[in-house]
Amino acid sequence: MGLADAVAAALGRRVVRTAPVGGGCISEAARVELDGGEVVFAKSGEGLPPGLLDVEAAGLRWLAEVPGVAVPAVLAVTPDTLVLEWVEPGVPTSATDELLGRQLARLHTAGAPCFGWDRDGFIGREVQRNTPAADWPAFWIERRIRPLTERAVARGALDPRARAAVDRLAARLPDLAGPAEPPARVHGDLWTGNVHVDRAGRPWLIDPAPYGGHREVDLAMLHLFGRPGPAVVRAYEEVAPLAPGWRDRLRLWQLEPLLVHAVTFGGGYGASALAVLDRYA
Repeated sequence: MGLADAVAAALGRRVVRTAPVGGGCISEAARVELDGGEVVFAKSGEGLPPGLLDVEAAGLRWLAEVPGVAVPAVLAVTPDTLVLEWVEPGVPTSATDELLGRQLARLHTAGAPCFGWDRDGFIGREVQRNTPAADWPAFWIERRIRPLTERAVARGALDPRARAAVDRLAARLPDLAGPAEPPARVHGDLWTGNVHVDRAGRPWLIDPAPYGGHREVDLAMLHLFGRPGPAVVRAYEEVAPLAPGWRDRLRLWQLEPLLVHAVTFGGGYGASALAVLDRYA
């Protein structure tokens, strides 16, 4: 089923026209104009793992529960399409970074019931196991780092000696992870491309891979695939001060997205992930 037909079936509305939207890497996405002039955003389910769009919709709704966090509203979800509120794109203003920092702090301090989530998720096309664990080090190693390491090694994107390094890291992680914190409600895939700026310069959080985790992982990814301005952290800490040593831990938490990229894209990401393992293990 084409995207226009999928949207029409999901909403019970006639589609007037569609226009491709860039930025997505795993699915067709479009700006869709409906009869009556309403505009929505739609993503195709064609070729995606079963259940991915349902999980994305659930994640958006979970983040949207937090007051003051801008997340596009879910209008419909079927196996063929995810339809969201259209947010007209704009450009950042002098206030955008501050707004992003405050929104992230509000999201994280809203908390989560556990380290994990009530369903498994996806990051890109990769399955994320979200079975709860007793603490953050156990969750991060067993639900994220060890499975990703195995996939990366199996795909030839990572040196097999990484397995032993993960074992050593697991033993050291309780001491490396910083002061214990309660589970935060994290976006989970917070690179700069998943911060959408509207015409007023307000940042919106899109394409999440959420779960209950350590709040520093969102900041780590934001710093890995982008250069957030100092106002982001300054505004964040006005709402929720970070634990001492958080900057020193950013590279540690960047291990997860580096492994994801090694599995997905190969290239030099495996070597970068191994360098992080060697540094901390």
